[in-house]
Amino acid sequence: MQDVVIVGAGVSGCAIARELSRFALDILVLEKEEDVCCGTSKANSGIVHAGFDAPAGSLMAKLNVAGSRAMEALSKELDFPYRRNGSLVLMTRPDQRDALEALMENGRKNGVEGLEILDRDALLAMEPHLSEEVLAGLYAPTGAIVCPFGLTIALAENAAANGVKFQFDSPVTGLSRTGDFWTVHTPTGMIQTRTVMNAAGVHAGDIHGFATGENMKIIPRRGEYFLMDHAVGDYVNSTVFQLPGPYGKGVLVTPTVHGNLLVGPTATDQNDPDRTATTREGLASIREKAAHSVTDIPWRQTITSFAGLRAHRPEHEFYIRETLPGYIDCAGIESPGLTSAPAVGELVAKIAESILKPKKKANFCPTRKNILNPNILSQEARSALIERNPAYGRIICRCEGITEGEILDAIHRTPGARSLDGVKRRVRAGMGRCQGGFCSPKVTAILARELGISLTEVTKSGGSSVLLTGRDKEVQP
Repeated sequence: MQDVVIVGAGVSGCAIARELSRFALDILVLEKEEDVCCGTSKANSGIVHAGFDAPAGSLMAKLNVAGSRAMEALSKELDFPYRRNGSLVLMTRPDQRDALEALMENGRKNGVEGLEILDRDALLAMEPHLSEEVLAGLYAPTGAIVCPFGLTIALAENAAANGVKFQFDSPVTGLSRTGDFWTVHTPTGMIQTRTVMNAAGVHAGDIHGFATGENMKIIPRRGEYFLMDHAVGDYVNSTVFQLPGPYGKGVLVTPTVHGNLLVGPTATDQNDPDRTATTREGLASIREKAAHSVTDIPWRQTITSFAGLRAHRPEHEFYIRETLPGYIDCAGIESPGLTSAPAVGELVAKIAESILKPKKKANFCPTRKNILNPNILSQEARSALIERNPAYGRIICRCEGITEGEILDAIHRTPGARSLDGVKRRVRAGMGRCQGGFCSPKVTAILARELGISLTEVTKSGGSSVLLTGRDKEVQP
């Protein structure tokens, strides 16, 4: 018997888990994939939105601004990368002036601080690579960037340190209510719980249907991106947006907290909740649209392209409520969902608190330390570290300078990495210019050794995504 079962280990589910771990409750997070942060939360723009775009008075607007205000302090508590770099929304035609001013007024109604419209000269002083088409822009100094998987993993690790349990490879196949309890159906068995929280992202409509018997329309909206090398990570300093349209905030150009340059996304609605393929047409449209805001983007520095999915509701509003006794929906968490996550966690925790009436823990620990990065140490401190643990002196990923010690830490944390992608999200081994061409065999061998499995059992991302095959299933590293 659980007090709480959270369905989904993305940023919303992990934020809810972390907030509820302040209380004396038995909490279980169920995730259909092999790790946290395997869906929408891993493949997005990594933007902490200031909050000028969401409709004034909406739940989306309130949680966006609250989450934006909370993010910097949270990054210090949980030790994940965050940088306040400001954002710009650009106007490229004179007839867009009213829309730009309306966006500023909407942001002020939402409580966003410091908004102002800058002319072309002021913008060029900030961003010299802006297109010749740019006439003016809305500047939001509270805009920021964050590592999306760094945030999600930090929330999960802190929740786990405070007693939350995670169960992976556990898709929810049904829900039923008996008396005061819910039964959660999974392929490996049934779990009884006092409350269920639906944070299943693009699959939230399915979970809602299991609970209520009613349809909730969630449209998987695919967004494609280009990611470029560190060599051009400073091509822009701010996050550069175009004026929002019916499908979102348009194509953006932004630095990342890890020193790359990111350009995208597209916005393509589809029926398949799991299709994350990039397309020739989508990537071509990014190149065409991005040129209207930033000139001469160094496309030859592209190291990879990827796509993510947003859980879009036709109402374009977060759906967070106790839909049935003991059943809470947290659905339609599309952009600015990453920004809103701290506030989403607090809101859902308050709803759960009103249901369960739990006692607060005296020993809740709100802090976490990220994986040690030897590259930020002084030469003296790094030498001392390597002397104590030689694994921190063995470089595995040349592009990102990642050591075996960091990879071992990633594997042995809770919840820890169990695949190549799990290691990559935690320490960036495989995210550099060669995209794992050099380090993947070594990371595979380390995973096999540390997890006590054969090389042929190591996967890229769980499930059937094995990396090696062969006659000898007992081959060892």
